[in-house]
Amino acid sequence: MADSSITVDDIEGELVKIERIRDVLVRRESELRYMMDDIQLCKEITHLKKELQALISTPDAEKSKEHRDREEELLQQINKLVETRDFLVEDVEFERLREREEDREMASFLQSRMSGATKGARHRHQVAPKTQRTPFIAKTGLTLLKDCCGFTCSVM
Repeated sequence: MADSSITVDDIEGELVKIERIRDVLVRRESELRYMMDDIQLCKEITHLKKELQALISTPDAEKSKEHRDREEELLQQINKLVETRDFLVEDVEFERLREREEDREMASFLQSRMSGATKGARHRHQVAPKTQRTPFIAKTGLTLLKDCCGFTCSVM
């Protein structure tokens, strides 16, 4: 505490900012993990669909029992991967709702804290410069999960 102009409130404020930044980074990491899982599932589904398409293009009269069994196996694998992806999308939606609730709780906490602090020193509050504000990810990659993994995937 070499700088005597720093108060306990200043330190607490900085801690809150750091915790908020950490939360944003943890959320972003989670989003990226979901996106990676989604991309992998889309790649696998696309690969299986291409293989299935090649098998289906063979006339029925020329198909062997192994051929038909492989078609059935591919359909089951595709179905399982699509179900897995559906669960992934549900998880993302649940996570998004949980984060929204956390944001409301944090805003309420900060509001009560700020209203308590402004009663003692009304004009002391300053808005942090844009470079010091907590980063906010305006557009996330989570919407990609709902629209599949992008332009290259043909799952939907």
